[in-house]
Amino acid sequence: MAPKVLEVNNLKTRFHTNEGTVHAVNGVSFYIGEGETLGIVGESGCGKTVSVLSVMRLIPQPPGEVIVDSVMFYDRNLVELKEEEMREVRGSQIAMIFQDPMTSLNPVLTIGFQIMEPMRVHLGMSEEEARERAAELLNLVGISEAANRLDDYPHQFSGGMRQRAMIAMALSCNPPMLIADEPTTALDVTIQAQIVDLVKRLRDKLGMSLIWITHDLGIIAGLADRVMVMYAGFVVEEADIRPLYEDPRHPYTYALLQSLPRMDGSPGEDLMSIDGIPPELYELPKGCAFAPRCAYVKEKCWEEIPQLEEIAPGHRIACFVDIKTGELR
Repeated sequence: MAPKVLEVNNLKTRFHTNEGTVHAVNGVSFYIGEGETLGIVGESGCGKTVSVLSVMRLIPQPPGEVIVDSVMFYDRNLVELKEEEMREVRGSQIAMIFQDPMTSLNPVLTIGFQIMEPMRVHLGMSEEEARERAAELLNLVGISEAANRLDDYPHQFSGGMRQRAMIAMALSCNPPMLIADEPTTALDVTIQAQIVDLVKRLRDKLGMSLIWITHDLGIIAGLADRVMVMYAGFVVEEADIRPLYEDPRHPYTYALLQSLPRMDGSPGEDLMSIDGIPPELYELPKGCAFAPRCAYVKEKCWEEIPQLEEIAPGHRIACFVDIKTGELR
């Protein structure tokens, strides 16, 4: 196994609101190795983005509250760093591509200025050096006439080009780890494919570790080495990509995969839908959070919260039921 770049242990994130306390992330633990790609998947609101924002210490406190045993980045515990030290880690060591580039880019600053700023702050480059490097990065991510586009503003770029500029900004300090938070959601299908292909090529060329957050299991299939499935703030299944797609063992993962169109599916075959909606998380469920929507639910599921258990090497699920037999494991 590759050396671990990041290891998160027992992460819990809550938001204190006028309506009550939202338990957004509930005891999540995960790791990512050098050069590895980890996919984090699940429905909107399941805690995917909040988990990585908590790791990056980007959750406003209050109203947020982050409790975690440790966040080890190589040999440093990010929890123990001062804010100035954490600011050095962000961008130079761990970079992040956000979902909507139009709201992530500053509309009154040029694209070139925004790509150059991390290099001047973290790497101490002069303006001339940073400008030359920024043009190289824009060219690397596939923007033609890159040197001439540095003085353009975000509104002068298309959606796909803005996302490419965000990727260039994220790569500016050669970080060993990149987090991509649903970076293709706002783009059309053709541009989505181009962005995914671009990130794959850059990952392989630069040897980065990559966390890709998405609700689209189709994208993850050709991108990730391992997949972590989240539901209602809990990790419900984790496995290497092939075992998870060929033999999903949690009812939620199975239902998600059955809802995808397949090239080898029978003509006219209906796709599965998951009845119901995810729970409100103003209080933790007494039993399994997925129980109200689960086709395999047993009495025990209403009474206890299942813990992640290994059912095969590297394959863990949080479920009391063997979905192959329909009986308790």
